[in-house]
This record gives sequence, C-alpha cells and structure tokens, in this order.
Amino acid sequence: MSSTRQKLMFVIAVCSVLILAFGGVKQADAAEMKIGYVNLSKTFDEYKKTQDYEKKLGTKGENKEKEREKLVDEIKGLKDEMVLLSENGKQEKQSLIDDKIKNLQEFDRETGDQLRQERDEMIRDILQEINTVIQDYGKKNSYTAILNDRVVIYGSDSIDITQEMIDILNK
Repeated sequence: MSSTRQKLMFVIAVCSVLILAFGGVKQADAAEMKIGYVNLSKTFDEYKKTQDYEKKLGTKGENKEKEREKLVDEIKGLKDEMVLLSENGKQEKQSLIDDKIKNLQEFDRETGDQLRQERDEMIRDILQEINTVIQDYGKKNSYTAILNDRVVIYGSDSIDITQEMIDILNK
C-alpha cells in the first residue's frame, strides 16, 4: 500500500471516529433548528412584479418589431423601385438599399442588446428583492436556515415556505 493511500485511510478512520463520537451531541441542537426552503423559480415566476416587467418588456419588443417592419418595408419598396431604373439609377438605388440594410442590422443589434440589458437588470433587481424578503422573513421568524430548493435533496412540504414568500412579495 502506498504512503499516500495509508494516510488517506488514516484520515478517513479518524473522521469516522469523530463523527460517531460527536454526532449525538449535535442531534439535540438539530432538533432546535428551524429550517425552510423556497422554490426560487416558482417564486420568481409567480411574483407579480416579474409578470409586470415581462409585460412591459413584451410591449417594448412588439413596438421595436413594428419599427423593424417599417424599415424592412422601406427596403422592399426601394428594391421594387430599382427594377424600373437605368443601370446608373440601379447602382445608386442599390447603394441606398445597402445603407438601409446596414441600418436595419444595426437596429437589430442595438434593440437586442437593449432588451437583453433591460431583462438582465430586471432579473437582478427582482432576485435581490426576493433574497431580501427571504432574509427578513427568516430573521423575523427565527429560522436557522432557509435554503434554495435546488440544494434540497429531500424536504417535507411542512418546511416549504415558497407560497408564503410569494404572498409576501405580492402584497
């Protein structure tokens, strides 16, 4: 057996003995602990402020799509006009169309960036607000710990405080 493996086995044995020796002492403390968990995804989705922000962003997106459609229609109109022109006129019109296409691409990029940035800020603000409400609730109600449901392997429904958080946030 290698020296490293022997050391590892020794450490494991010592840890096992310590856990067995001191495990009973902590059980009394654990019985006094108050633990809850929150489904953050559900809380986020059912929070009225999230729904309001989503509607607001949806409306902005729809308005930007209407602006985009106008730009596309303008380009289509220029292409239709180009058919009737002479070669020199077609070259000038093509140059104008190319500029309009570049403007459209820039509009798409800027709009996408702006909407993504607004959504990211909205998510950050809402998650911070949810976090603050959960922390305040935990302190007021003498919780030892409130966990995110993603780290809970098993949790009784009796310690699920998700709906309470949603109700508090929506007041």
